[in-house]
Amino acid sequence: MPYVERRGNSIRVKWWSGEYKLDSSGRPTKTKKYESASGIEPGVPFQDENEAYNFGLDRESEVRNGKYRPKSTEMNMVEYCDMWFGSLDLRVRSEAKYESILNAVIKPYWRAWSVRQVTPVDCDLFKRDIARRYSYSYQTSILSVFRMLMDDAVLKYRLRDETPIISQKRRGRYEKKQTRRVKGELPITAVHQLAVNAYHVWGYAGWVYIWTLAFTGMRPPGEMYGLQRGFASPYWPASDPDRARRREAEHRYAGMHVMRVEHQLYYVDGKATLAGPKYDSHRSLVIPPFLHEQHAALLASHDKPFVFVSRTGKPMLGVGFTKHYWYPIRDGQDEVKPEPGGARVSRPKLPAVEEMAGQDIYRLRHWHKALLDEPGADVADVAKEARLGHEMPGMAGVYSEVTLSMEKRIVEYLQEVWEKKVVSAGLWVPPFPTALPDDLFQGSKSLFSGLPRLDLH
Repeated sequence: MPYVERRGNSIRVKWWSGEYKLDSSGRPTKTKKYESASGIEPGVPFQDENEAYNFGLDRESEVRNGKYRPKSTEMNMVEYCDMWFGSLDLRVRSEAKYESILNAVIKPYWRAWSVRQVTPVDCDLFKRDIARRYSYSYQTSILSVFRMLMDDAVLKYRLRDETPIISQKRRGRYEKKQTRRVKGELPITAVHQLAVNAYHVWGYAGWVYIWTLAFTGMRPPGEMYGLQRGFASPYWPASDPDRARRREAEHRYAGMHVMRVEHQLYYVDGKATLAGPKYDSHRSLVIPPFLHEQHAALLASHDKPFVFVSRTGKPMLGVGFTKHYWYPIRDGQDEVKPEPGGARVSRPKLPAVEEMAGQDIYRLRHWHKALLDEPGADVADVAKEARLGHEMPGMAGVYSEVTLSMEKRIVEYLQEVWEKKVVSAGLWVPPFPTALPDDLFQGSKSLFSGLPRLDLH
């Protein structure tokens, strides 16, 4: 039962918190721990002893029904963020993203709150604050992390009775949210101009890079940078180190050209590292003959383990792609004339690709999806989603599968697009680069990079 005591002009009530004191070894004893209050809330004292007694009864009722949170479970939001983050099991890039959001936004904002103090009104104010300060996409990421954080406070750590984040029907002034990028029409002539510009900026590797992205839908930059010679169509599947997968692929794709999306390339603790593709979307991509021929010509021109190398023959990671490659490819560039002594290589004036103004290269992955959605493509949805590394939602994803005939149709259609809209249209195509003599490397070239792999995380 609660115990009420009067101290001068104040009234105080004590009740059992549901916990026991610990001994020197940290084990609970039989001595109960009590908590107390001098009012119904801070700054509002009890009016009389009866109100104080009833307040104590309510707390003990919560203890008996498992609804009471003792003061020992009060945790500051910063402390909770650190504990929550330490319990996560994420891929390296996701871990870095979450840590950045927690340290840069969530912890500084909520450092004065305990976990239990956060109210729905506080959450609304938080949303308004980040809406004023950050882009829509970053807002979405922040709120996604914050929602997980508060859900776990209820379900996993039992620090609250319910989440303070409330989803309800719209109220007040309507504001249309930007849920996706505005994408204008992107004709294949614009993609061709990107490839032409890439050829002059980057060489034949740039030409192939643009068409590979546009005709496979691979994710840039990670999956494109991480494509190794041993997983490219001139070598794969015969070069696959996984014997079972090699046999299966050789049987399925006999007579076809196919490449393997097995890794992406990014930095981990400052070191170039191979990791599984996003969402573990390992996949085999059938490609049309024209793209296979481009890959074969490119790989014959260098001996590096990665398909796409920089202008100096190094891996693309860390070359400053956006500034030194993509901006000139997308926005054009003035004519470059050679300097005395040959320090600079001449380059013709490159026109800007107006349809791509202000957009990043990821737009070409979207273009590939739109290409497969064209009425004349006749490509099954499950094959399109699998090609992009997605899973079909719902029952369609459970019962559907990509058949060989679907993949053959993709190859047939993509080759038709190339021949009709590029070759037959008379669009410029560069000559194949000069192949390196095999005897220079004793007939062997590195199929794989030997970089460390981060297969699980």
